[in-house]
Amino acid sequence: MQIYSQKDVKKAALKGARIAILGYGSQGRAHALNLKDSGFDVVVGVRKSGASWGNAKKDGLAVAEPAEAVKGAALIAFLTPDLTQKDLYKDVIGNIAKGTTILFAHGFNVHFGLIKPRKDLDVVLIAPKGPGGLVRRQYEQGRGVPCLLAVYQDATRKAKDNALAYAHGIGGTRGGVLKTTFAEETETDLFGEQVVLCGGTTELVVKGFETLVEAGYQPEVAYYEVLHELKLIVDLLHEGGLAKMHKFISETAKYGDLTRGPRIVNKGTKKEMKKVLKEIQDGKFARQWMSENKSGRKKYNKLMNQDLKHKIEKVGVKLRDRMPWLQENA
Repeated sequence: MQIYSQKDVKKAALKGARIAILGYGSQGRAHALNLKDSGFDVVVGVRKSGASWGNAKKDGLAVAEPAEAVKGAALIAFLTPDLTQKDLYKDVIGNIAKGTTILFAHGFNVHFGLIKPRKDLDVVLIAPKGPGGLVRRQYEQGRGVPCLLAVYQDATRKAKDNALAYAHGIGGTRGGVLKTTFAEETETDLFGEQVVLCGGTTELVVKGFETLVEAGYQPEVAYYEVLHELKLIVDLLHEGGLAKMHKFISETAKYGDLTRGPRIVNKGTKKEMKKVLKEIQDGKFARQWMSENKSGRKKYNKLMNQDLKHKIEKVGVKLRDRMPWLQENA
């Protein structure tokens, strides 16, 4: 394991260089503003016809169409959604000079071969382990969100130095920058989303809610027990791992955790997790997702509609309306 900090950043890396940020969503805005506040010459590349153009200008940033923004930039960060990056790369590659560093915050397109970078470019990854809003807030508070760093292609022998300077500029070296690979970042990120953070957690919550409601308990009570209180446990885990969670929950909760938890998430669950991981590793998930998007997202839209119409959401909307403070950091 190798973790870089502020002392590992080379002062000469990216000094006086222009950085082009392509995209002005959650990560794009945070990166652009943090880099600007760190003293870098930043230009945001977005379409003039979109809302992001005006938003970036209001934030005091230089703005240009993507193909113009990349001209003369020493580092270009592709921070648009995964599904748009392949076409964006095609649109701007003709204006990217030899020896430029191109940077991604997620390795999806490069790892699965949707983007095949020119051989004369440095290709790096800086992936903050948190959403853009948090990346910005932590920076403003003098802290930083940890990042992952990977080098896919090192044409100039300066790829790592430039990537680390970029990570430093967005505040990442304050939290630590862990060395990885495009493959490891991409595959573990997708696995985490599908099996634990999004897919696994939401399905566990929904099935727990359904079990209680079907047994005759009030939906509102079920909501509080399986969804609302989840944050309290996640916060404990986030702050101090299993040890802190066990320290702050009751003895009864601990006993239930240790004896009943393995009955829910068991060998069969882990077997299915391994299947999901294999589908990520061999590219099956990426191919399915690209195909689904190309065909109009019929299955995706159907499943999303089912999710948002579930009873837990209807109950949740009413209960959350009584707690407006939940939206303070939205």
